[in-house]
Amino acid sequence: MNKNQTIEKLKSMRLHAMASMYQHNLQNNLYGEATADEYISLLTDHEWEERQNTKIQRLLKQANFRQKASIADIDYSNVRNLEKNMFQRLASLDFITKKENIILSGASGVGKSYIAQALGHQACLMELKTQYHITSRLFSRLKLAKVDGTYDKELKKLIKVDLLILDDFGLQAFDNYARNALMDIIEDRFSNKSTIVSSQIPVSTWYDIIGEGTIADAILDRLVNSSHRINLKGESMRKNFMRDN
Repeated sequence: MNKNQTIEKLKSMRLHAMASMYQHNLQNNLYGEATADEYISLLTDHEWEERQNTKIQRLLKQANFRQKASIADIDYSNVRNLEKNMFQRLASLDFITKKENIILSGASGVGKSYIAQALGHQACLMELKTQYHITSRLFSRLKLAKVDGTYDKELKKLIKVDLLILDDFGLQAFDNYARNALMDIIEDRFSNKSTIVSSQIPVSTWYDIIGEGTIADAILDRLVNSSHRINLKGESMRKNFMRDN
């Protein structure tokens, strides 16, 4: 058996991790006493793990997060109004399985974006396709897509995402383009996919911000009624960070 040919064949079949480990083991005379079944299992596990890691890294890159946020680093201090047991149930991502939404509200700097992105990061680790967007920028992009004829294509991408995160929701007034785009997104994702909305604007005022009563009613009915709502409180964590440094 030509071992070099075996390595090249593994590479040609795109089993690069398996080829690399096999070559390393040959060079270092490792696992010489392993049975054929044990050795094949070892190489297969290595290839599988490498592919899973590559997939997760690709999902994290495609998600386009602004921060490296982690569930493990969430602050559950009492002043934040974030109950640990409740949030850890959300962190299990059961809400995605149930096609439910999350609304994070609170003043600027209390950690809404971080929490949203931590949940998004967790979704990527569970191999769920995730996208993070600043809401106003997304709607600006979709407005241009309307003009150049790629709107339906862009919308289909958003609909396929397992978890869509809309950050800084409501900071800019909705024009007709934004309002209709939001309706299209929420309508198609309703009962099919999960969405996290982060906003420093109280949910009670969203109706007026969205405008056009009929459309606002339809959006809020589909978005709010199927949501877990977290209203964060406390001082700005950015201020605390600056004070501590």
